Amino acid sequence: MTQRFMAPADIEAKSFRILQEKMGPFHGTEEELAIVTRVAHATADVDFGMSLYIHEGAIESGLSALRSGAPVITDVEMVRAGIRKDGLESMGGRVLTFLNDPEVAEMARDTANATRSQMAMRKALPHMEGAIVAIGNAPTALFEIIDRIKAKEASPALVIGMPIGFVGAAESHQELIELDYPSITAPGPKGGSPVAAAIVNALIKLALRP
Repeated sequence: MTQRFMAPADIEAKSFRILQEKMGPFHGTEEELAIVTRVAHATADVDFGMSLYIHEGAIESGLSALRSGAPVITDVEMVRAGIRKDGLESMGGRVLTFLNDPEVAEMARDTANATRSQMAMRKALPHMEGAIVAIGNAPTALFEIIDRIKAKEASPALVIGMPIGFVGAAESHQELIELDYPSITAPGPKGGSPVAAAIVNALIKLALRP
């Protein structure tokens, strides 16, 4: 008979035991496994978690940024809401999201074919040096970050590129992979705000380890 009610800690522990059984042998590092497992847990999709692209320098760069108190810049409020802020703030960091800034809305109105998500990334540029950028919704935001990195106008420590959808998401993921920059993404159109937040939270947990 299924046990319908369990303590939250017991639910999480059981979930991760089931995940580890489903994932089988993992040939990456302990830190990579922590991120893959957290994404698989957040999506209930082991295959998607196992498909993650984790650039060779991504985790080290992200952990260094968090421990130095760097901010996490998100494209939408949903990513912001999912991030473990107590852990981030204990290291001196904070979450920055400019999507609903009135100036961003004005910039989007005044720029041809621009989205607010794209303009939010432009608004974030002064805060981006050494920061973590977590994109969970808008491909246009990720394209903007990629373009700014290519133009040497932005140098975040880590780009988490997880926009979702059938228009531009897969293409933005692929461009990020080809950029050969400290980043975490996945081939194809899957992603989403819960995935981006899960990756940030996995990194925060790793950064707080003694």
